[in-house]
Amino acid sequence: MTLLVFIGSLLGLMAVGLPVAFALIGCGLAMMFYMGVTDPQIVIQNMWDGANSFPLLAVPFFMLAGEFMNAGGMTRRIIVMAMSWVGHIKGGLGYVAVMAAVIMASLSGSAVADTAALASVLVPLMRNAGYDVNRSCGLIACGGIIAPVIPPSIGMILYGVTGGVSITKLFIAGIVPGVLMGLAIMIAWRWSIQRDPVKAEPRRSMAERRKATRDALWAMVLPIVIVGGLKMGWFTPTEAAVIAAVYSLVVGLFVYREIQLNQLFKLVLRAAETTAVIMFLVSAAGVSAWLITTANIPQQLAELVEPIMGNKMLLTFVLMMLVLVVGTALDFTPTVLILTPVLMPVLKQAGIDPVYFGVLFIMNNAIGLVTPPVGTVLNVVCGIARIPMSGAIRGVLPFMFAQTVVLMLLVVFPQIVMWPLQWMTR
Repeated sequence: MTLLVFIGSLLGLMAVGLPVAFALIGCGLAMMFYMGVTDPQIVIQNMWDGANSFPLLAVPFFMLAGEFMNAGGMTRRIIVMAMSWVGHIKGGLGYVAVMAAVIMASLSGSAVADTAALASVLVPLMRNAGYDVNRSCGLIACGGIIAPVIPPSIGMILYGVTGGVSITKLFIAGIVPGVLMGLAIMIAWRWSIQRDPVKAEPRRSMAERRKATRDALWAMVLPIVIVGGLKMGWFTPTEAAVIAAVYSLVVGLFVYREIQLNQLFKLVLRAAETTAVIMFLVSAAGVSAWLITTANIPQQLAELVEPIMGNKMLLTFVLMMLVLVVGTALDFTPTVLILTPVLMPVLKQAGIDPVYFGVLFIMNNAIGLVTPPVGTVLNVVCGIARIPMSGAIRGVLPFMFAQTVVLMLLVVFPQIVMWPLQWMTR
């Protein structure tokens, strides 16, 4: 019955239009009333505890780093570099989009920011070159959702903090799955454009390629520094976020010289506004997470899946299907914050590695960013390209299917996810 109160109150409050953060608090209050708990200090205390975490300091700094990268010209230089190397191939702009998305994912970790930057540059180019706009937008959207999987990932930080999982291990384990997501949509793109009469970009000379690569080199160094520093134990993920923000600011101010001092307040304010939304969600989720534990909801869920508890692969598949369905109705951050405290005890009871599951969980939630009706990233692309959602949905389907196949492949072969961790611990 407690599980029904939790689900019913949460969905009911969201159905009447209440923002997710307030719906989480309201859901907590409903559970308190049902359980006979009347102390209002519980709400305030757990909201405070939910956000009072040192690793969560990485969120504002990675947000700030993303703002500095976009304003400082790092994003544009990555796209130019990719275009110089593969733009002349048939469908080259699509490959440029994927290559740039993978590189940018290793810099910011924000799917919305990366997608907006890619779409604003590449959609006009692809439209002028004769590419199908709906398909192009679908590709860019699926490229953008690689950002939460490849480190640094804000989603993994939230999962790690909420579930008590090593964020460093999550970062390292996300590298190969993120690259596989990019390769999968490249293959789908190659298959889908075979008969399209598109114009290729002119082949660039080797001198032009070297110049474009040199210009983008400052951006390319950052992910190497972050991953290498985490492997060597030089800094924590939170400290890596500070390094990323300072590095991108210095490069934007003094190397590329595209950030002006009078822009800093606006950039910091924009990062602060986004961070405030995320942190309020984290605080609100702290209330429901405490009550989920108190009401023993994870144990109720474990009893429901008890017949398949002994089969890790089947249980993982069932949980992935659950997350996939939830992801069509909820945005990325609320899904992570709501489901992590529910699923974590079930994973431990079944003996599933929480790092392995976390990577799949974040991938699944990332795919939810392009699934209707919510589809936040898909909405961003539609707004920039000025196309109807129906067209973007048709365009995104082959690429979303390709990334879902990768997700299912990782369910069957968990060693693909876990192998990089062996490298990290050497």
